[in-house]
Amino acid sequence: MKNIKILIAFVALFSILSLAQEKMTKEQWQSEMNNLKAKKSALTTQVNTLKTDVDNLKAMNLQDPEDCIDELYKMVGANRSDVDNFRKAVNELNGKISRKEGPKADRQTDLNVLKANKISALPEFFNKVHVDMQRSLDNWIEEVKEINYTVVRGDHLWGIARKKEHYGNPFAWPVIYKANRDKIKNPDLIYPKQVFKIPNLTEEEKAKYERLRKNFKPAPVQ
Repeated sequence: MKNIKILIAFVALFSILSLAQEKMTKEQWQSEMNNLKAKKSALTTQVNTLKTDVDNLKAMNLQDPEDCIDELYKMVGANRSDVDNFRKAVNELNGKISRKEGPKADRQTDLNVLKANKISALPEFFNKVHVDMQRSLDNWIEEVKEINYTVVRGDHLWGIARKKEHYGNPFAWPVIYKANRDKIKNPDLIYPKQVFKIPNLTEEEKAKYERLRKNFKPAPVQ
């Protein structure tokens, strides 16, 4: 009899726990359904908004992008052919500046002409012409073609070429000699107050006289 009561109590407890578990599961299900309904409502609102935007865009009768470009060019008094030619001129000048094809003053004049053209105000060109290319020109240190040197007592072509402000290499003295043949009759005889041109060395000359300097072996002391 006692065992039967215990069994009945166990069955009752199991039933209560099962009902509680079933109730929790329904609550969770209901919560999930509510979340899904909220998401559905939000998505429906977004779809309706997008449909409204599409209808508005259709009603606006948007202009062809190519026509917009033509109108933009007209604002600066140009057509597509004018802009194409200007683009070529910009690229050509930019290449000369990048390669430092001097004189620098001429390139600045060329750039000023491009700046003065209303086409340079177009977004495609403005920064490049008015900022980037001008910065490249400003940073361009133009190498002086040649300098003049006044001979002082004790000078010789070897020593003049060896000066750091000239070549830093005495073996390059023939360059000075050739550039001043009208003043130098004998390379061993130069005189104070003579003014010599000191031209820049070409890359080929630099390499040539540097090899001579490195290969030079002074005569042994007797």
